[in-house]
Amino acid sequence: MSEPDAGELEQLLGRCAAQDPTALEQLYQRVAGILLAVVMRILRQRDLAEDALQDVFVRIWLQARQYDQIRGRPLAWMISIARYRAIDLVRAQRRVVPLIEEDLPAQMILNEADTSESGESSRTQSALQDCLNILSAPQQQCLVLAYQEGLSHEAVASLLGQPLGTVKSWIRRGLQSLRKCLES
Repeated sequence: MSEPDAGELEQLLGRCAAQDPTALEQLYQRVAGILLAVVMRILRQRDLAEDALQDVFVRIWLQARQYDQIRGRPLAWMISIARYRAIDLVRAQRRVVPLIEEDLPAQMILNEADTSESGESSRTQSALQDCLNILSAPQQQCLVLAYQEGLSHEAVASLLGQPLGTVKSWIRRGLQSLRKCLES
């Protein structure tokens, strides 16, 4: 699937900002498939992704005036709206009701022997965070988008408005730097 023309998308967003409903319909026809793929990759449930896509287009309609072509390409702007909406839905699903320790069965309460494992995990997370902090900002951003958010290299490139080769290089060099740092 080829990327829609940025000039056409900018024009459609401008018309949406002027409250032209046919522009929103045309915009939907041009980018709905791409945006659905973005939210599907994060949500992994078709019905939830379709609901999210509807929310995304409502936000695009309401926020079209906020799009600024100087700050990025129109498709990247719309992908970021879709991505953030999907992430919000994932976070909402993860909300957990806190349990009071007395409500747990005795075998589920951590004993002192189990805390050594969580301490090891904590040290590993700390080492990883320290190693991430030595990377350049673009490398950090690309790695988080690719490995934590599950975006493809192409989606990361589109979202950041960078060439695909540049994004692939940042990811490769970032992974190499992480590996060296964690091994030392």
